[in-house]
Amino acid sequence: MGILELAIAAFVIAVIAGLLGFTGIAAGAAVIARWLFGVFLVIAVIFLILLLL
Repeated sequence: MGILELAIAAFVIAVIAGLLGFTGIAAGAAVIARWLFGVFLVIAVIFLILLLL
């Protein structure tokens, strides 16, 4: 699985856990999803810059 897929999976887990009332798990999964998406964006920007050079 790629980084973006892992971020989406963590986001879905956070939403489901939040709906079921597991706020601690939801908060942890949301933090993981946010970090993974941030890493994905940084890598995507780096590749875009390298592509344009």
